[in-house]
Amino acid sequence: SLFGVPDKYCVERATEAIGDGVVCGDGKKHPVKIITKDSQSLPANAGQMAADLINNDGVDIMVTASTPDTVVPVATKCETLGVPCLSNDCPWQAYVATRAAGDLAATFKWTYHTFWGLEDVQANFLDMWSQVATNKKVAGMFSNDADGQAWKTGWTPVFEPSGLTAVLPGDFQLQTEDFTSQLAQFKSEGCEIGVGVFIPPDFTNFWKQASQQGWKPKIASFGKALLFPESVASVGEVGNGLTTEVWWMPTHPFKSPLTGETCQQFADEYSKRQNGAQWTQPLLHFIVFEWAVDVLKRTANVDDKETIMAAVKSTKMDTIGGHIDFSAPVEPAGPPWTPGPRHVHENVYKTPQVGGQWRTGTKYPYELTIVSTAAVPAELGIKATDKVQPLA
Repeated sequence: SLFGVPDKYCVERATEAIGDGVVCGDGKKHPVKIITKDSQSLPANAGQMAADLINNDGVDIMVTASTPDTVVPVATKCETLGVPCLSNDCPWQAYVATRAAGDLAATFKWTYHTFWGLEDVQANFLDMWSQVATNKKVAGMFSNDADGQAWKTGWTPVFEPSGLTAVLPGDFQLQTEDFTSQLAQFKSEGCEIGVGVFIPPDFTNFWKQASQQGWKPKIASFGKALLFPESVASVGEVGNGLTTEVWWMPTHPFKSPLTGETCQQFADEYSKRQNGAQWTQPLLHFIVFEWAVDVLKRTANVDDKETIMAAVKSTKMDTIGGHIDFSAPVEPAGPPWTPGPRHVHENVYKTPQVGGQWRTGTKYPYELTIVSTAAVPAELGIKATDKVQPLA
């Protein structure tokens, strides 16, 4: 649910910016209606909601975000029913492979995506780990879902070449309440680095039990769960110093083409409208509305989905999440994949990702500090403001 917290705000801002319509590629102003559906965090619901939007509401463009559990079933339904779909917030390997029986070379006609990949996570995590003296023994926690399996597949061949020894106790089921066996193994093996991917409530159980049972790594970098200040606050003081992937911050040097606001202004307006609530990374979801409007502005016949797709494929624009360019040549096939923003796949343009550390804040209980920019080129202007501090 934490992934969806800012979505109402993003819809409100898009609705306000669009106003009475968009002047499309035919030179005429067309009214735009945004219809929202809530998947209730269930993949089956997400697919069914997409089908309802297509069959009952007759949508011209689908936009979706928030992890493979939402993005994959929605994109799959759009591909099946022939509806343009623009998405965000799902690692690109999971976006492609989960829909194509693991084939990362598979391409799609109707569905296009912007987000980073596991190569970016690895570049930032390895850089953060190198900043702390450890015995290079890594405890791996991977969930038995689309995200967890994509992360495990991507990380397993990376550990040994990076000089790391991995301890992998096996996949865990979502909503696991007792992690005693895994923690006992990490303690006995002397693991000083933690890595993996969790949904937030599972991480809360895991990290509280780690503290209670005496497993205390020197650095811990867990995907997905630590994106949100609420997740860190839920474990209390033992959350101070945890590290994570960071895919959007108010300090990023980008501007929205829809509102004209900088990232900082967009985040500040969110806090203002949410009674002072702390900004959160899924504000990046606004990119799908910026993208959809840009596509409509270049579509000469909005009643023809093939024409809409032609505009999607030629997208080249600046967004609140950085520059995207689907007209650029596709990178040569990997692996190994190259970190950083690029047209990595026919249907995917990668947005930037950095590494961050949660620390006791000044305005809010916990605030993010950028401690690694290993996966972004210097010319983007995203800067690290400190080095990693070991876990207390």
